[in-house]
Amino acid sequence: MLEAAPASRRHVPRYHAVSLARIGAMIQRYIYLMRSSWPRLLEIVYWPTVQMLMWGFLQSYLVNAAGFAARAGGVFIGAILLWDVLFRGQLGFSMSFLEEMWSRNIGNLMITPLRPGEFVVALMTMSVIRMAIGLTPVSVFAMFYFGFNLWGLGIALVAFFANLFLTAWAIAVPVSGMILRNGLGAEGFAWSLAFLLLPLTAVFYPVETLPPVLEAVAWALPPTYVFEGLRALVFEQRFEAGLMVRAFLINVVYLSAGFAAFYAFVRSARRVGSILQIGE
Repeated sequence: MLEAAPASRRHVPRYHAVSLARIGAMIQRYIYLMRSSWPRLLEIVYWPTVQMLMWGFLQSYLVNAAGFAARAGGVFIGAILLWDVLFRGQLGFSMSFLEEMWSRNIGNLMITPLRPGEFVVALMTMSVIRMAIGLTPVSVFAMFYFGFNLWGLGIALVAFFANLFLTAWAIAVPVSGMILRNGLGAEGFAWSLAFLLLPLTAVFYPVETLPPVLEAVAWALPPTYVFEGLRALVFEQRFEAGLMVRAFLINVVYLSAGFAAFYAFVRSARRVGSILQIGE
């Protein structure tokens, strides 16, 4: 009779290593969900189109005015497109996560070899894919119909997008953890929390417009540097690299805190058993 191999010689799966296969499988799952449901695809494009049309028509009105107002129209439509990168990046992450909550599949995922970090990476990737699906046709429409070429911003656009996505994930990651720990009663934060930044990050107006107390708050938020950088680029044709570096450093701090909060929520959810008791 053959003897069992010593424990030291047995092959033990190394689940602690990051698996690109598991990440890819989750991404594939969400892509299949979108492909199988045209309402999901329509919703991704619908709201960016509505917002772009509203601000595009405002720009058409402003170009008939003189001086600053004529140039401000371009800033408005550029700002709403960049704001949509932030909001859709956060919502794209949260929507994919909520799909698991609504289908009550999150417990099944948590008992597989899929690690929380791999789950988060897959959700991040889906936020980029969903944003690209929504923004690309809208930006092309804005270019040909309203004369604003978002892609003409050049290398600055890469810095803008990178910082806005980092902020989006810094919001979405801990919010997803909060929903996992507290149930679907907390899902309202996934829809509304990003809007808290809208008046504070100087999307449509310079930071100096805010009261002094709120100015300090605005400069502590990374999107403020992006929108200030957009205005400098449009009004003065000057790319403020220093603003982007500062935004990136702040984003690193917030995203690190977001990851720490997410892991804390996951541990708490496992401890109290809320993962298997999903509800309102």
